[in-house]
Amino acid sequence: MAESVVRLSPRQKMINLMYIVLTAMLALNVSSDVLDGFVQVEDGLARTNATVGRRNDAIYSQLETFTAQNPEKGAPWLAKASDVRKRSAALYSLVDSLKLAIVVEADGPEGNPAEINRRDDLEAAAVVMLSPGAKGGQILHNEMDSYRGFIQTFIADSIKRTAISEALSTAPFKRPGTVTPQKWEEAKFENQPVVAAVTLLTKLQNDIRYAEGEALASLLASVDAGDVRVNEINAFVIPQSRIVMRGGKYSANIVLAAVDTTARPEIFVAGKKLGNDRGLYEFVTSSTGTFDYNGYLEVNHGDGTSTRHPFSSSYTVIEPTATVSATMMNVLYAGIDNPMSISVPGVPMNAVSATMTNGTLTRKGDAWVARPAKVGENATLTVSATIDGRPQTVATSTFRVRKLPDPVAFITYSGSNGAKERYKGGRPLSKTLLTSAPGIDAAIDDDMLNINFQVLGFETVFFDQMGNAIPEVSQGASFSQRQKDQFKRLSRGKRFYISRIRAKGPDGIERVLSPVEVIVN
Repeated sequence: MAESVVRLSPRQKMINLMYIVLTAMLALNVSSDVLDGFVQVEDGLARTNATVGRRNDAIYSQLETFTAQNPEKGAPWLAKASDVRKRSAALYSLVDSLKLAIVVEADGPEGNPAEINRRDDLEAAAVVMLSPGAKGGQILHNEMDSYRGFIQTFIADSIKRTAISEALSTAPFKRPGTVTPQKWEEAKFENQPVVAAVTLLTKLQNDIRYAEGEALASLLASVDAGDVRVNEINAFVIPQSRIVMRGGKYSANIVLAAVDTTARPEIFVAGKKLGNDRGLYEFVTSSTGTFDYNGYLEVNHGDGTSTRHPFSSSYTVIEPTATVSATMMNVLYAGIDNPMSISVPGVPMNAVSATMTNGTLTRKGDAWVARPAKVGENATLTVSATIDGRPQTVATSTFRVRKLPDPVAFITYSGSNGAKERYKGGRPLSKTLLTSAPGIDAAIDDDMLNINFQVLGFETVFFDQMGNAIPEVSQGASFSQRQKDQFKRLSRGKRFYISRIRAKGPDGIERVLSPVEVIVN
């Protein structure tokens, strides 16, 4: 087949060339308009950031003013607000540094984000944010994730919390027509003109300012969240007990209902002002019988006026009776022996007896041991005494029955003096000691309860050079051979975690314990 050749005249060639040049010029004009649009958006966002920053300053100033007037109530919230401001400023500053780095990459050392010369440069943003040497995008990604989790803890409103989570999201982005989602930093900064990248970072600063403001507003609103609003004020006398043994101490709190603990009223009993501002009225009783007393509370108001609220009460003093107390703890724990002290003043121990519901109560010499049966069901102790040859009930006491608290997992090893030591994580452990340890143990050792638990199984989690988790499971309390082999491969400064620790105590309840972080020295 003969080849078809179309020969163009010089005039036609010139017309075609001019068309190509005109098309290119039109494309450049559109691009310039778009770039100018980014500049306008950048200016608008910068003004918005300044406005939101002033709003945040005002909220923080309100917290400072309130704390200066009422340090006890405002100080905890001001401390949290200061932490929010510090973290927000650090992230905002990081974004500023990335904007400057991108402009300097495009315009040179004298580059200024406020006056960008090479606005259409498509390489500068990728060099700063995506190149293996700089990794600005990955650093920003990690800091955004950390800040997002931090700031959400201060926002109670679920709708606002969700909005902030979306605004600060670093989730992968899937472009239309693509199969694999891109990383957040790649989707945002790959093939982006300098002016577009700077504008995007300014928008991110706007989101940071917004999140900071919502957190500060939530903290300011929380200052009075615990206050109780009432439309009636009454005085109350709250005695520790209306019945007091002769020779004992009578104690009562005289308070104003829903009173603010930072602005207590003045209290007068029998015409005399109490010697403390806590409303504690106490004295030593000297005789038996029923006694009355009265007084009033004087409340000062913000307008300079004051009101009086009268009160009256009574107390009864009786002869001594039985006392029952738990010597080891304020509650009874199921599944173990709880030492008890039971006595009746003036009555010999062999004339005292006691019984208990929800479990067993056993005498051991002059002491007693209570062993409750069911968790969550109260145990009532009834004390009887033989007085003048006649048995009578002298006291009953009710105790809450709780399950044992969770133990702490640890690695047992021999110390330098041969004594057994417990490694609970959080500090370096010699590799020699680690490899010689047979496994892990668990116990409650809080100086009040000293109870060993049986470890049923656990999992160790190691991390390879790529950061991938490598779990190894052990059935029982001993390290498996695979786990020991992993220990030998660990270098100085490496760490791994012991998690999913299952243990069972004397109460028969199986529980999962907190992980242990092991740092190899």
